[in-house]
Amino acid sequence: MNNEQKYLTSPNGDFKTLLTFRKAQIIYDLTFHFAHTFLNRGDRTIDQMIQAARSGKQNIAEGSAAGVTSMETAIKLTNVAKASFLELLFDYEDFLRVRNFRQWEKDSAEVAFLRKKSVDNSVPDQWFVELGKSRPAETVANMVICFLHQEDYLLQAQLNALEKKFLALGGFKEQMFSARLKERNKNN
Repeated sequence: MNNEQKYLTSPNGDFKTLLTFRKAQIIYDLTFHFAHTFLNRGDRTIDQMIQAARSGKQNIAEGSAAGVTSMETAIKLTNVAKASFLELLFDYEDFLRVRNFRQWEKDSAEVAFLRKKSVDNSVPDQWFVELGKSRPAETVANMVICFLHQEDYLLQAQLNALEKKFLALGGFKEQMFSARLKERNKNN
């Protein structure tokens, strides 16, 4: 990923710095290309795949923005993003299976290559999209599956961090009440 700032959770709702959002944008862009390039016009799967990718990306953004005042909403929307990407993962796996295409094993050379590139800060996010646009359907589907597994891991880490923060600080109302009590006690 190419940005210097890499956060799993953003303290100020700036979702564009989230690693999960940046990965989601790659997934969305590749899915948009994949669906319009490799699926037959009129196939309902086109809209379903694009909507699942869009839902995942948008819920990360919305959850981050909502997290400024509602940790509960941030957790719920992050979980919705995770579920949307799971749905998309099944669509890609189905695509490969019904066409008798090979799904890359998690220890394959191809997966190792993508993992290595994913952590290389000199590789811009758009590089992955351009790479996918130059590859056949089987390769693009496998690339996105790889990114979806990475995204699932990152979103789980993000959910764990949000839960930990919620347990430590409580919700926004609890924080406001605590601040009000401290202020009241200062004045007494």
